[in-house]
Amino acid sequence: MNFSPIVLIDFLKYTIAAATPLLFASIGGLFSELSGMLNIALEGLMAIGAFFGMAAAGLTSNIFFGALAAILSASLASMLMGLMINKFRTNLFITGLAINLLAQGITAVLSQSWYHTKAVVAFNISVDNHLFPRFISRLPLIGPIFFSHSMITIFAWLWVLTSAFIIKNTKHGLKIRATGSNPQAVSALGFSPDRIHMQAFLWSGVGSGLGGYALGLSISAFVPNIISGRGWIALVAIYLGRKKPLWIAASCLLFAFAESLSNYIQGFSSIPPLLVLALPYLVTLISLILAERE
Repeated sequence: MNFSPIVLIDFLKYTIAAATPLLFASIGGLFSELSGMLNIALEGLMAIGAFFGMAAAGLTSNIFFGALAAILSASLASMLMGLMINKFRTNLFITGLAINLLAQGITAVLSQSWYHTKAVVAFNISVDNHLFPRFISRLPLIGPIFFSHSMITIFAWLWVLTSAFIIKNTKHGLKIRATGSNPQAVSALGFSPDRIHMQAFLWSGVGSGLGGYALGLSISAFVPNIISGRGWIALVAIYLGRKKPLWIAASCLLFAFAESLSNYIQGFSSIPPLLVLALPYLVTLISLILAERE
C-alpha cells in the first residue's frame, strides 16, 4: 500500500467524516448511561432516525426538516423505551432489543408502503460541503482535512463540546450524573429519578436520530441495514472513552480510522473483501476486551 499525499489527505478527511454518526450516537447514549440506564437500542434508534430523516428530507428537499424528523422519530422511540422501563418496569435489555427489532420491522414495512421497495431508496438531496470560506478550505493540508466537511459533520463536533459542557457544568448534567451514582439521594432531595431517566433517554434519541440521519445523508439514500452495527460500536465507544465526552470522541475517531482503512485496503489489496469489511468490528472487539481488562 502506498499513501501519497493526496491519498493521505483524502484518507484523513474520510476518517473525520466517518466518525460523524458515531459521535452523535455515542454522546447521546452517554446521557442515558450516566443516568444509570444502559441504552442498547442505539442501533435501532439510528435506523429510525435514518429512515424518517431521509424521508422528510426527500419530501421537503430540505435537510433541516430531515434533521427535525430524525430527532423527533428517534426521540419518540427512545421515550417509548424509557416509558416501558420506568412505568411498567420491563427489563432494560429485553426492551432495548425489542426497540432494535421494532426499528427493523417498521422501516421495512414503511419502505414497502411508501416507496414500494424494501431495497435501496435513493433521494436527491444536496449537502453543502463549503461552510468555511474557500481560502480556508484550500489551505495546504489542514484545509481539506478539517475545513471541507459538511454541516452535519461540523455539528457533530459541536454536539460533543456542547454535551460535555452540559454534563459537567450544568444542574441538568449534575442531576443526570447523580441519578446514575445514587438515585436514592436524588429522590431524597425531591427530584424524580424516573423523570431524569426519561430526560436522559430523550438525549439518547436526539443523538441517535441525528447519527442515523448523518449516515443517510452521506449516501443520499436509505438502505436496509444502513446502520451495520454502528449503534453497537457507539456503545463500545462510551466505555472505551471512560464515559468522558472528549475521550469518547477519540474512540469514535479510532473506529472511523478502522473503517477508512478497510475501505482503502479493498481498493489496493488482494485480501478477501469479506475479511477486510470485518476490520472495524475486529477493532471494536479488541478495544472492548482491552477496556474491560484495564
